[in-house]
Amino acid sequence: MSAPITAGELDAAGAALAAESARFAGLGWMRGTSGNLSVTLRTDPLRLAVTTSGRDKGELTPQDVVVVDAAGAAVPDQPRPGRRPSAEAGLHARVAARAGAGAVVHVHVIAPVLAAARWPGGIVLRDLEMLKGLGRSAHDDEVTVPVVPNGQDMTWLGDRFDEVFDPATPALVVAGHGVYVWGDDLAQARHRTECLEWLTSFALAADQHTS
Repeated sequence: MSAPITAGELDAAGAALAAESARFAGLGWMRGTSGNLSVTLRTDPLRLAVTTSGRDKGELTPQDVVVVDAAGAAVPDQPRPGRRPSAEAGLHARVAARAGAGAVVHVHVIAPVLAAARWPGGIVLRDLEMLKGLGRSAHDDEVTVPVVPNGQDMTWLGDRFDEVFDPATPALVVAGHGVYVWGDDLAQARHRTECLEWLTSFALAADQHTS
């Protein structure tokens, strides 16, 4: 059994999550109290540090974070057990477990959601330099960003994620809702989110131009 998460470890994760949340809020991708971010603290058993529920994501402090297990539930053996995680923490945990992610970003950036409405079977991207930002080739590579329907049951939504998961595509669009993007750490997850926003904005503009 791994050692419990220490206060110092959780504060460090909280500081990183607060900084990234403020950056996304500044972009308008975490409006109000929406969205949540996580980092993986342990893999066996799985433990994530997730931003707390109901707080303005542009104003988080290092203390606005909670440790959750593989089901997205707050664990009792943590420095601040009274904090409440978002209900969406369950999907963060599913993504981290399945993809081996070190960090997961869930934001409400509009371009991928609009693209999912246009292409509900998956957003196809090809021959674009920015695909390198998703870890793919810029040319002769076709990437389909999966789209799943929205739902409030994170177990059900996690099952939908499992059905479409592609280890070579670190992103998922939840229809009418937002995106989940992951990486080895928060910086990589953020970079991939920014690249996904550009790619889907381009796809929508190109589609409108050729219509």
